[in-house]
Amino acid sequence: MLGNINKPIQVAAIALIAGTFGTIASAQEACSDYEVKAGDSLGDIASSAYGSFDYQMIYNANRNKITNPNALEGGIILQIPCSDGRLSGADNNEDLIAKQDAIQAARSISSNTYQPPIKLVTANGWAPFTGEDLKGGGMHVRLATTALNRGGNAREHTLSYVDDWASHMDTLLPLGAFDVSIAWFKPRCEKYELLDSESQRRCDEYHFTLPIYESIGAYWSMPDNPYADVRSYADYAGARFCRVNGWSISDLNVNGLIEPVITLVRPNSSKDCYQMLAAGEVDVVSLDLETGATEVSALPEAAEAYPN
Repeated sequence: MLGNINKPIQVAAIALIAGTFGTIASAQEACSDYEVKAGDSLGDIASSAYGSFDYQMIYNANRNKITNPNALEGGIILQIPCSDGRLSGADNNEDLIAKQDAIQAARSISSNTYQPPIKLVTANGWAPFTGEDLKGGGMHVRLATTALNRGGNAREHTLSYVDDWASHMDTLLPLGAFDVSIAWFKPRCEKYELLDSESQRRCDEYHFTLPIYESIGAYWSMPDNPYADVRSYADYAGARFCRVNGWSISDLNVNGLIEPVITLVRPNSSKDCYQMLAAGEVDVVSLDLETGATEVSALPEAAEAYPN
């Protein structure tokens, strides 16, 4: 999931899929198939299989069968991945990685013409996707670098971390300091007229990879907040929203969540957002489910925050 400017420009795209909650699914286990019953939701199926409403692995394994993640069709057969993400009967993940690493180690890169390394840039603070303290630099970084290593690419690459996300699009890529930035939400360019000027600029000036990972968008609130349990975008009118500076707000734009309908607060990290939420300085943190779960688990003062 990559992004760059001037040449083949590629920016990471992650589709936002709304969470679903419904009746309790019939009991089923991980590492097995499951026939969807009327009234089942992905969240309930995940809860029964893993003890958590995070249905991302189930959705990823069954995208070709799920036409609408918010309304499952009864009778379809879903593959329920094992808790480590592999499908039933698949090789152990570590064995697969070891085999591929061995293949890559044996491959030599040679060329009669000098080609400078591809310069990659990302940032810290977006677990589990990007971060120097994460295995392989985070999931998105590992996907990108693995693709470069194993996809027949004949050029070396370098990787840097610049924690000011906004600078990637505003300065570093336009000036040619880096070729590729990992990783970004793709603006809803098909709804161009509804987007803020920054999102429109990204549509105009950047190309995008196809999405290779789909994340659950969530609106986090504290249980005593008046916006904790709203069920329509219109009901968020007047709320104070927190979104990290530099991160796309196109998903808010297309749902009418723009200033002055809402007040948008933009600190420099997701941790800052959750600290502000716990302190009552904002009403809603609008981030993906994975990031929110990571931050909440690390901040005792935000332990009661939960996503709509």
